[in-house]
Amino acid sequence: MYAFGDIHGRADLLGRLHTSVRDDASRAPEPRRIAIYLGDYLDRGENSRGVLDMLPAGPGPGFETVHLCGNHEDFLLRFLEDSGLAEIWLQNGAAATLQSYGIDAHLPQTEIRSRLAAALPESHVAFLKGLRRSASVGDYFFVHAGVRPGVALDRQDPRDLMWIRDEFLQSDEDFGKTIVYGHTPRDTVAFEDTRIGIDTMAWASGRLTCLVLAGREQRLLQT
Repeated sequence: MYAFGDIHGRADLLGRLHTSVRDDASRAPEPRRIAIYLGDYLDRGENSRGVLDMLPAGPGPGFETVHLCGNHEDFLLRFLEDSGLAEIWLQNGAAATLQSYGIDAHLPQTEIRSRLAAALPESHVAFLKGLRRSASVGDYFFVHAGVRPGVALDRQDPRDLMWIRDEFLQSDEDFGKTIVYGHTPRDTVAFEDTRIGIDTMAWASGRLTCLVLAGREQRLLQT
């Protein structure tokens, strides 16, 4: 399995990492190849539109793909319903996404919303609306942000899966599976007993991370 951390508009890094994943998979004996993307494809980096063009196909032929929803995709989808969310979304890097669709972030909020609705290809809207909130494969549970302690994995609130932070990160609970997540940026990958955090702040660091899971092996591919 190949789990991709937060991309945040860095289509250039995603292209390079896809190449590394294809090369790695060609040398691996695993018959099943799964690419799981943990969300936050948009905002901050300069080419969110390009990222959404690339994601549906995954690394290439022969890969199963799973795309999860991050809080930044949640921002965009909710903004399309409520232009009043423009200010908080813009505070979280939306200007770069809007620019990638040719939209000036300084326009009135309602104008931004109407222009974005018109500029988004139907394929991008369908992709965003079809994003999953979690995925469970073997001994691993994949989410964008984390899980709420004390709640069974199959009963988690979708909002927690996209947004939770401190309650999850500060917990020493055994969640039943190793939680693989993004959302919380760090300089390096956080390997812990109960969770693995792989958001290495690609939009600023230039380091996009893919966690490779093969049997008991855990290793990294990075740009």
